[in-house]
Amino acid sequence: MTTHTTTPLARLSDAAVIPLRTLDPVAALDDLEWLDEAIGDARVVAIGESAHYNRESYALRHRLLRYLTERHGFGAYAMETGFTEGWRADAWVRSDDDGDRLGEVMAGGLTSLMGLWRQMGTHLEWMRRHNASAEHPVGFYGIDLGGQNASVIPALDAVLAFLTRADPDFEADPAIREAASAFSATSPFVVPATMATYAQLPPETKNALTAGLAGLAARMKGRRLEYVRRTTAEAYERALRSMRHALTLDSVIRGMTGGDHQSVLYNRDVEIADTVEGILRRHDRIVLAAHNAHIQRGPAVLPGVNPVTPMGMHLADWLGEEYLVIGTTSGTGHMLNSDAAAFMAGALFAPMPAPEPGSLDALMHASHDGPFATDLRRLSPADAGAVRSATVQRAGLGAFYAPVNALDAYDIVVHLPHVTGADPDETALACSPQEVREVFSHYKPQ
Repeated sequence: MTTHTTTPLARLSDAAVIPLRTLDPVAALDDLEWLDEAIGDARVVAIGESAHYNRESYALRHRLLRYLTERHGFGAYAMETGFTEGWRADAWVRSDDDGDRLGEVMAGGLTSLMGLWRQMGTHLEWMRRHNASAEHPVGFYGIDLGGQNASVIPALDAVLAFLTRADPDFEADPAIREAASAFSATSPFVVPATMATYAQLPPETKNALTAGLAGLAARMKGRRLEYVRRTTAEAYERALRSMRHALTLDSVIRGMTGGDHQSVLYNRDVEIADTVEGILRRHDRIVLAAHNAHIQRGPAVLPGVNPVTPMGMHLADWLGEEYLVIGTTSGTGHMLNSDAAAFMAGALFAPMPAPEPGSLDALMHASHDGPFATDLRRLSPADAGAVRSATVQRAGLGAFYAPVNALDAYDIVVHLPHVTGADPDETALACSPQEVREVFSHYKPQ
């Protein structure tokens, strides 16, 4: 592990610290009024996190969404979870009927374990209550590739279901779905086995799947006007986006099993950036929630991989000053366990030591005892120099710290001094695949 050195007492001045009175999502919002000037004309406000599944990150996003919705009219919440699966969560938060129960929505409408936590359920419940009386409802959107990022089946099935309505005389080659079914992933816990299964498929099967998906995509694009007339523009755009995600996910799976991890990261992030742009064609302003590495304006670095272009760089290039980036840092507590074996055995979180000297997290942690924000665009020269000297940031991957130029990457940074694992939701777990229930049965919250 590399140790980074800086002045031990380095801290921001009191003038740079904007205390947050609470992270409680239902508390009064007046301590966030400083955001009014910071937001300005931003169309996308992105909120990052250092690691997934922390209670405090869910609460912060919930509270900021409330403020941005109630005070500034933001109309969509776009989250790092599967796009196609997210339709189910969107339908639930917009409805007042007795359809899907919340636990089913949390388990099936969000991917990669993102929905299995009580804090996320509270978030969705607030959106549904808000929408029941709001003149302008807030939509929920997934932006990621879905299928636990290892199976094209959810996106492909959505496309095929759409085609039965839009193109009833067309019969898709059943071999496409048959090949895709050979390596479906119902949760992150079976992704390693899914990838191993794909790697063992004959090359001609893999090539036929790729060609079949490309053929479906070409058909959908070429018949846009006919399909829109037979369905709706919204249904067509959703299905076409799922088709694009299936194509990208196919390339991601090829890259992962072939060792080309850099292309995987490039391809995934440009697709989720394009998805955000698509959401902006339906909403004037959206709240975007994803890992810091996705939302930042600068190159993203993961262990063993050269820098790549994340979603945030694409959005910044497109939106300019209309893209506002709120990064987060953390102090102590527990974060997602990077030990795969321990994670699979139910130790989902691991102790998080105090941040390394020289890191952005260490600078923020030394500056104030409670949660706080700092607006990087309004710093004194001395404070800007202190931020500039913090050249790495905790990445939520064990002891790994990623290079960062915070003044370029973020507009605002929120520091969470102590983070903890979120609370599993028993109802959502009961609706989850067996392997998820098995792992969580061994989980003991800290």
